[in-house]
Amino acid sequence: MPPRPYILLSCATSADGYLDDARPRRLILSGPADLDRVDEIRAGCDAILVGAATVRRDDPRLLVRDPRRRARRAARGLSEHPARVTLTATGDLDPGARFFASGAERLVYCATPALAPARTRLGDRAVLIDAGDPLSLDVVLQDLTERSVVRLLVEGGARVLAEFLTRDLADELRLAIAPFFVADPAAPRFDPHPGPRGPEHPMTLAGVERLEGMAVLRYLLGPGGPDHRFLSWAVELSRRCPPSESAFSVGAVIVAEDGEVLSTGFSREQEDHDHAEEVALRKLGYRDPRLRRATIYSSLVPCGARASRPLTCVQHIVAAGIPRVVFAWREPPVFTAGEGAEQLRAAGLEVIELPDLADRARAVNAHLQPQC
Repeated sequence: MPPRPYILLSCATSADGYLDDARPRRLILSGPADLDRVDEIRAGCDAILVGAATVRRDDPRLLVRDPRRRARRAARGLSEHPARVTLTATGDLDPGARFFASGAERLVYCATPALAPARTRLGDRAVLIDAGDPLSLDVVLQDLTERSVVRLLVEGGARVLAEFLTRDLADELRLAIAPFFVADPAAPRFDPHPGPRGPEHPMTLAGVERLEGMAVLRYLLGPGGPDHRFLSWAVELSRRCPPSESAFSVGAVIVAEDGEVLSTGFSREQEDHDHAEEVALRKLGYRDPRLRRATIYSSLVPCGARASRPLTCVQHIVAAGIPRVVFAWREPPVFTAGEGAEQLRAAGLEVIELPDLADRARAVNAHLQPQC
């Protein structure tokens, strides 16, 4: 599979699966708490994508609203707002739409026949990219990758969400469910059909949250089943690490035997010398009986040697009684010898390496190259 961004789908529906109703004014499904949580997600992404129909009907701003989140992005050397992305088969977009307002990069992917009319309509309000005839998501994702978009948030509409799902191009789905019904056959539904869906292709439930009466479900998708999906999520967590020139950026997820996510952590999340695994264990507590049948997923093999603190991550994991470890990337000999996997196996733990995710974990640590 060629490299592409990590793709997170986010949408809100009614209890019966509708994204809107059929009335002219947009139906507001989310409350303030859910909108704030989406704002937090936006702040952690490189680009936000919506379809042209959403630009026309909803006229979204696609901005990070919270000034503190914008400031944190700026402190990391990023623009205050993620890039705005849309797809159009016709080029029929209003240049006065808020999508084209200043403040963020605007990317418009056009089907080849739509390029000329879009250029006439929009002028220099956006960067126009030929996405093939018919418009191809593969071309879009390849171009976004070349533009250094690592994390892509897809917010709608119904057709765009369905295409990402049916093409198996999504890594994560955040589904907020409003506590009412729409029951309008003329309204758009969240209906990814056709596609490889059904009981034989289950998603992996990674979280359930209650926000002002809304139920927010977090699902992991993609190939490889739960191990691959949880480890991919651990790699994504590593992108949240505060930068360091003398330590790796690592993410960790602890999952119970029944699939419940018990805890997560990333390097330097709470203190300067934190490792991801010890943060996740500290949050949960080492005496939680569920750890005796749990799995810890780490983007980098847990450390077996360490200078910053007296206990290694291997020692923390063994002391907690976790029987199973899944990791993506073997530690290069930059700081220590990196023998964590061998030490864990010698202690009797099951250790699984998924090297197909190693390049993604390594890329997060590009600040340490060429050592890595």
